[in-house]
Amino acid sequence: MCGRYTSTRGPEDLARLFQVTDWRPEEALEPSWNVAPTDEVYAVLERAARDDGGDTRRELRALRWGLVPSWAKDPKTGARMINARVETVHEKPAYRRAFARRRCLLPADGFYEWEPVKDEATGKTRKQPYFIRPSDDQVMAMAGLYEYWRDPDVGSDDDPEAWLTTCTIITTEATDAAGRVHPRMPLALTPDHYDTWLDPHHHDTDDLRALLTQPADGRLDVRPVSMAVNNVRNNGPHLLDAPA
Repeated sequence: MCGRYTSTRGPEDLARLFQVTDWRPEEALEPSWNVAPTDEVYAVLERAARDDGGDTRRELRALRWGLVPSWAKDPKTGARMINARVETVHEKPAYRRAFARRRCLLPADGFYEWEPVKDEATGKTRKQPYFIRPSDDQVMAMAGLYEYWRDPDVGSDDDPEAWLTTCTIITTEATDAAGRVHPRMPLALTPDHYDTWLDPHHHDTDDLRALLTQPADGRLDVRPVSMAVNNVRNNGPHLLDAPA
């Protein structure tokens, strides 16, 4: 599972790293060292141009984390759908249409996982957070899906308030250093797979699943960090400090 991560790069930096051609200054997000479910997050995606002809444009958008399927009756569904398992994402009703047509990348610096640790002094068990990141400090391009949800209480399709755009992170078995802390982790793509993953005209499920291989290959750093990250209200670089 991936339930919290960090995203501190600015939109100009992300646009350069992912060769984005379109981003909206009004959607700029503040750096966050404690991204939590239902937060607005950066997503890189491609959409077909309105004049079609097979052309696409690559966008950097701010989406809400927690996918709400188009058929959901209530957007609260998204709070339970922050992750999609790679083993079943192509066949689950909530994800299969998005997997075929609406894939994205969710840029991160790294992510958090928690390990139960027994306090020898009190005998109580506490959850120690760990920060897991690429050892070369490169951006982590987490594979994701996005979806549109139409609010039935808003009358016009042209009203921006009528649409909610949400996303989910695809997770895989953790076989790297992260596996010492938690059995699941977000699945990150390498730059050579970005174009195929984002292409909205690419619908071959087998080809797409072939891109989702085991990540990192020994290139993740894992270290304990401050217990302050356990509270979603806390934010700032001090969350990455070593535990007191």
